[in-house]
Amino acid sequence: MNKDIATPIRTKEILQKHGFSFKKSLGQNFLIDPNILRNIVGHAEVTDQTGVIEIGPGIGALTEHLARSAKKVVAFEIDGRLLPVLEDTLSPYDNIEIINQDILEADLNKVIEEQFEGYDDIVVVANLPYYVTTPIIMKFLLGKVPIRAMVIMMQKEVADRITASPSTKAYGSLSIAVQYYMDAEVSMIVPRTVFVPQPNVESAVLKLTKKEEAPVQVIDEDFLFRVARGSFVQRRKTLLNNLQTSLKDGKAKKQEILQAFKVAEMDPGRRGETLSIEEFGRLANALYPEFKN
Repeated sequence: MNKDIATPIRTKEILQKHGFSFKKSLGQNFLIDPNILRNIVGHAEVTDQTGVIEIGPGIGALTEHLARSAKKVVAFEIDGRLLPVLEDTLSPYDNIEIINQDILEADLNKVIEEQFEGYDDIVVVANLPYYVTTPIIMKFLLGKVPIRAMVIMMQKEVADRITASPSTKAYGSLSIAVQYYMDAEVSMIVPRTVFVPQPNVESAVLKLTKKEEAPVQVIDEDFLFRVARGSFVQRRKTLLNNLQTSLKDGKAKKQEILQAFKVAEMDPGRRGETLSIEEFGRLANALYPEFKN
């Protein structure tokens, strides 16, 4: 087996050899602990039949661990300076494809069609740049990309928000948007000391597993998320107040909003953070005929 990339000494050697300097704007923090990488691959349940999408491979630390277990790894790297580094560090593996593109601009369904034809098991595994964690997750979920799961390293605070339950401080529209599609659990907390450079925040590995079916049947998913976001505009305000502010012509249509609460059998004096996803679904369905545009 090849020597692990993810050790402090080897990482330093690679960075020096290629004269690489970190770009703060890209949120680059490289992992230097092989045990954590093995754990991440384990949580993702990667087998020799799995196709893996990785985002931000850096110098290939996680990529190599994935390549040892997976059938194929397709990694998106936005930083062109890393392409020659990856070509060097990952040269022992023939089941890795590097795409030099911003994942947020990629046509993911097309990539899967081209790269993973005939694959039944596709997972996303990544140490995500913290500043784009949420947009990346939502791109996969809203794009209906055919993946089984996502196992992703992120800022612990964001992982807490995604996994939060109703009536907790962390619960909000992000919790609802992700939990509508996925079961979410924190797999492990990762100390700052296993990264170079060390980030200023605590990290967590989050496992998102696709739900067999949505927790609530809604007329329009986009509208559900709009209502959820609108319900948290000011956390301390009531649902009625927030929806009057956030829905189009909401102030003029107060009676229509109140009627929707009646239909949904819900108290307009409640706060957004107390509603379950099922309740948000009922409320969105009741509001939809009047506010869909």
